[in-house]
Amino acid sequence: MTYYLNDLGLLCALGNSKAEVLPRLLAGDRSGLVATNAFGTGCKVGAVVAELPEIGQCYRIYNCRNNRLLLAALSQIETTVSEMIARFGADRIGIVLGTSTSGVRNTELALAYWAGHGVLPEQFHYKQQQMGAGADFLADFLGVGGPVYTISTACSSSGKAFASARRLISLDLCDAVIVGGADSLCGLTINGFAALESISSGLCKPFGLHRDGINIGEAASLFVLSKESGPVILHGIGASSDAYHFAAPDPDATDVIKAMQLALDDAGKTPAEIDYLNLHGTATPLNDAMESKAVNALFGKAVAASSSKGMSGHALGAAAALELAFCWLLLNHDDDQGALIPNINDDEADTALSALNWVKKGGILGRRINTCQSNSFAFGGNNVSIIVGRA
Repeated sequence: MTYYLNDLGLLCALGNSKAEVLPRLLAGDRSGLVATNAFGTGCKVGAVVAELPEIGQCYRIYNCRNNRLLLAALSQIETTVSEMIARFGADRIGIVLGTSTSGVRNTELALAYWAGHGVLPEQFHYKQQQMGAGADFLADFLGVGGPVYTISTACSSSGKAFASARRLISLDLCDAVIVGGADSLCGLTINGFAALESISSGLCKPFGLHRDGINIGEAASLFVLSKESGPVILHGIGASSDAYHFAAPDPDATDVIKAMQLALDDAGKTPAEIDYLNLHGTATPLNDAMESKAVNALFGKAVAASSSKGMSGHALGAAAALELAFCWLLLNHDDDQGALIPNINDDEADTALSALNWVKKGGILGRRINTCQSNSFAFGGNNVSIIVGRA
């Protein structure tokens, strides 16, 4: 069975639509990483700058920034979604999302209000921060009746959502699934990563010699997955769990290699058939060392590789879906030279890392890009790798 990614809606630090994001991505534009003191610690973040759609009173219990990001992404694919509902019926459309914090920012603001006033604000509802709120909101908003749920496995969340969405179709529980993820900026994650000493002192430097941590970002990325012919094929998914440490990656990279190989096996591809590899590339010292070792072991120095987090920031639970969206954009780009996403870090190369074929600014494949692979790794050793290709 062939599974297609029929459409895409996204917004992130690089822009608020497919047309905005792609040229900035290819140009290595870092202007979306901006300084903020809004969360109690000065740092740079990948913020979405957009006038987000309002959530009406009838959905007020879902009214939070995370769900407004989802609604903005949904608006970009509403024609395709409506066509799928009309074709298959609302009960045959599912929703599977990934997130790590949902609307917890609303709770932070509500508790701050409570500290000053002794009561919670009238508009606050606990549903706004529940992990499943985004999927529930979209289901209510669209009136769909298929399976609806959320996966939260930290930074692999929205990648794991694709495996679940594909399975819903393979089991004939759905004909189409809205799949992706969203995470919005909040104090919980920024201060949490600061406590782990994982926040960069400036702009992050994926695989750079002086890398010192991440820039947290926010994003929403939604796809329509179905068996109906579309522009991009979901070829393969590989997942593994090494459970090496709560936060640190396994330096041996055994299970990361396994996740990438499982994706290749699932896709029926060899490493030589991957044109571009989007790396997890958080810009933390240990993760980048581990991932470069894993990629070198499986791909050698052949595959063009980069981390896009130097431009988007790390969108946490939405990162996997966002970076798969970047691959979707490459595959839909009408470019005979195959423009690639550069590894932007404004830093010297770390020669202690395993050698890879780093994409530089202006880098090209020299032909059309046909197949991309994207990695996402999470706390606890929860790993996923996904392969997509031009239809």
